[in-house]
Amino acid sequence: MIPFNRPLYTGNEDKYVTASMRSAKMSGDGEFGKLCHQWFEDHLGCTKALLTPSCTHALEMAAILIDIQAGDEVIMPSYTFVSTANAFIMRGAKVVFVDVRPDTMNIDETLIEAAITARTKAIVPVHYAGVACEMDVIMEIATRHNLYVIEDAAQGMMSTYKGKPLGTIGHLGAYSFHETKNYTSGGEGGLLIINDESFVNRAEIIREKGTNRGQFWRGMVDKYTWVDIGSSYLPSELQAAYLYGQLLEAEKVNEDRLRTWNYYYEAFAEFVGKIELPHVPEHCAHNAHMFYIKLKNLSERTAFIEGMKEQGVMSVFHYVPLHSSPCGKLYGALCGNDNFTTVESERLVRLPIWGGMSSEERKQVYSAAATVLAEI
Repeated sequence: MIPFNRPLYTGNEDKYVTASMRSAKMSGDGEFGKLCHQWFEDHLGCTKALLTPSCTHALEMAAILIDIQAGDEVIMPSYTFVSTANAFIMRGAKVVFVDVRPDTMNIDETLIEAAITARTKAIVPVHYAGVACEMDVIMEIATRHNLYVIEDAAQGMMSTYKGKPLGTIGHLGAYSFHETKNYTSGGEGGLLIINDESFVNRAEIIREKGTNRGQFWRGMVDKYTWVDIGSSYLPSELQAAYLYGQLLEAEKVNEDRLRTWNYYYEAFAEFVGKIELPHVPEHCAHNAHMFYIKLKNLSERTAFIEGMKEQGVMSVFHYVPLHSSPCGKLYGALCGNDNFTTVESERLVRLPIWGGMSSEERKQVYSAAATVLAEI
């Protein structure tokens, strides 16, 4: 059976994890945490990068940083993972869902302004499959209405929009290092990306359980104390060490994934008409986070997934739109019509792709899919 995913392993991880185990500090922000932070700040050009135990935690920190209060509204697509919404709902916000574009499955930027009310606090674009949302339009709207923009770039490390790394365009951004992502910090992990200097000091405090402990260790205060709300948002040094081993191979991993993605795109071109292939706008550089195809409808997708399983290949569908979920109905609402979110989500199926995938495995996936598609 060809699995849907295999967590990335480069071979560097062992020695750094072992070194972290033998160090004097394992609880976070030790040698490897600092090395990761420096790597991201250098490569992203952001004001500050802070590792978190998960992308969910990074989004929760972002919600606290922009001071989300009960009754505030936050605009986002319905086609996303629950963490995008949960981070703001937990602070008392109402989530306002907006329909997606059928070409990229990203939030339809032309519908955002109609969703803005006097209670709107932020816009949260989600860069689906590592393909950027139309950030120029979104930032212009946010600036005009004095709103925050928090990029959910969970799938977007190594992707760019007009040359800018995803996560660095809005006020704040978040990456995921879950085992299904292009890079992992040992199963879970995340990163808060800060692009506005005014958030830096408070972010460090929130991340340290609401204490000014970081300032104490830097000699800025003579003792540390509880000064703000916060939680335990530091990952262990083991996670940081595992991730650092992968960051050193980041470019190679990205190139390798793109080879698989490009192979699929060229191979499946013969089935266009029966299926639809991913769309990447010319001004976007993606990271081959996923390769999906769209069939004609839910019935065909179900048959495809079953057929692939019989051929020994695991393929999966993705999100059930949040606005149609029990919790989405309770804590949010769709603004406007659901023209594409549901119907497009029911057509989409993801094919296996991971770093280090062999040419034989790629060919096996394609061969299985070609067999199944010929029968649908």
